[in-house]
Amino acid sequence: MSTAQGAGRSGLETLLVELRPKLHRYCARMAGSVIDGEDIVQETLVKALAALDGSVAVERPEQWLFRIAHNAAQDFLRRRARERARITEADMTTVEDESGRADSRYIARLGLKTFMHLSVPQRSAVILVDVLGLSLHEACEVTGATLAATKAALHRGRAQLKTLADAPEEVAQPALDAEDEQLLRRYIDLFNARDFDAVRALVAEDVRCEVVNRTRMRGKAEVSNYFGNYSRAHDWSLSPGFVDGRPAILVRDPRDGALRGFMLLGWQDGAVIDIRDFRYAPYVLADAEVREASR
Repeated sequence: MSTAQGAGRSGLETLLVELRPKLHRYCARMAGSVIDGEDIVQETLVKALAALDGSVAVERPEQWLFRIAHNAAQDFLRRRARERARITEADMTTVEDESGRADSRYIARLGLKTFMHLSVPQRSAVILVDVLGLSLHEACEVTGATLAATKAALHRGRAQLKTLADAPEEVAQPALDAEDEQLLRRYIDLFNARDFDAVRALVAEDVRCEVVNRTRMRGKAEVSNYFGNYSRAHDWSLSPGFVDGRPAILVRDPRDGALRGFMLLGWQDGAVIDIRDFRYAPYVLADAEVREASR
């Protein structure tokens, strides 16, 4: 990790922009989803800025930010465990081990869902050391674990990932609910036809819109500016699909078909009440599991 000494608020905000993709890579793997990972990143940024406003002294800002991200990820996993009421307590058993570069290159290419088979300490150790390239001592500083425990978790995590990689994977194909599919395709068809007056008619008066890594808007009048921006651009084409198994709108460049981002919509009584647009958060796409929706 590079260091930035004595970061004030402006310095920290600059560092947050620089580190956001790396923070997301960690959080997404901890949560098993690029979407949940972005939620954790946003929680990390809020907590970091709030702490700085509270006059917290920050001597090693990068390590400090990753420690906040680690704790935020832990909180997220605990909340999800309570909601699902079926995730068991993570295995904290430790043994010793050392690493290898070949393991690191191989592990960094694994999909997000694979990491969810590891216990939280194993997952964190593998991501920090093998994916993000931290040293064992830096990983200890982030997690608060001892060096022996971190080595043990790293060894166990690597062994488990190799076992999983050798096993045949059964992947359930995601599918859209009939009503959701009709609503989603209607929205996409109108968007692609550039009939933005009709698109606006589909959204609720109190609609919320987040352009991830850019801005937030609320209310149909304010969100109309968001549609106006799309009406002036010509580098997009929408299609239905799935991101990490969730129904999504895929944003592709019509010139080469390359995926540029995706949107998530929330519906209530047939109206769009929530829009999350990841078009300006390209770091999210790096680890996303994307599927086209069949017709």
